[in-house]
Amino acid sequence: MTHVENELNSQPECWTRAAEQAPGHREALPRAGERVAVVGCGTSYFMAQAVAALREGAGQGETDAFAASEFPHGRSYDRVVALTRSGTTTEVLELLGELAGRTRTTAVTADPDTPVVDAADDLVVLDYADERSVVQTRFATTALTLLRAHLGLHTDAVVADARTALATPLPEGLVECRQFTFLGRGWTVGLANEAGLKMREASLSWTEAYPAMEYRHGPISVTCEGTATWMLGTAPDGLAAQVRATGGMWIEGGLDPLAELVRVQRLAVAVAAARGLDPDRPRHLTRSVILTP
Repeated sequence: MTHVENELNSQPECWTRAAEQAPGHREALPRAGERVAVVGCGTSYFMAQAVAALREGAGQGETDAFAASEFPHGRSYDRVVALTRSGTTTEVLELLGELAGRTRTTAVTADPDTPVVDAADDLVVLDYADERSVVQTRFATTALTLLRAHLGLHTDAVVADARTALATPLPEGLVECRQFTFLGRGWTVGLANEAGLKMREASLSWTEAYPAMEYRHGPISVTCEGTATWMLGTAPDGLAAQVRATGGMWIEGGLDPLAELVRVQRLAVAVAAARGLDPDRPRHLTRSVILTP
């Protein structure tokens, strides 16, 4: 079994632990009413998108999400939350350095023995969710679970759905598809973006991701027999029938959207195996992007 398989299979336990620990991190995490930006790179950026939509949707305060390299320094925030598994990503560390002394910062990381410890004002360490695989699975979803629990939006049903996602076979014929599109609405748009990234990283698949209502505005033109469209969350009325009418496979997201992401992670590993690829060694990627001056 690959590292990524072991790690993705451990997510129910990691989520339970993060939810239990969330109250203990209350002071390090955004307070209701604060104006907040959540930043990250790659997978962490897509988790930031989900967190921002969840927080603002819950009425906790205006919340934006940015790739760390694209942070708008002309805007004012009460707190910036940085998601960084490695704690060494150049863009995140540079941003935290630039914000020092003028904006409160919190880093959520898997490794406390890294430069991010000194770069952020507050620190949340999820070391039990760290990973050996380059491809992120459990750290990203555990960080999101922590913040979801902090907002009062996590329940035991989410963990139960994750166990179902791990135990239930993937739909027949899905692994053989040549193109995959992932759709989301609200906070699950970030999850759809992450689903597409996971498939590209682990299995070199042709993938796309969109807000669900945007799918009719052009992207559906590539849908046909041999493609799959996967909805994370509740689909807009009529969209499933439109996709099926093209000959493409429609995957309905019946579980909690975060558990649906676990199913996609399993699909990425399965497609990699079918294509003779090692998901632990994705092309041109490393655990952390560290740029030299």
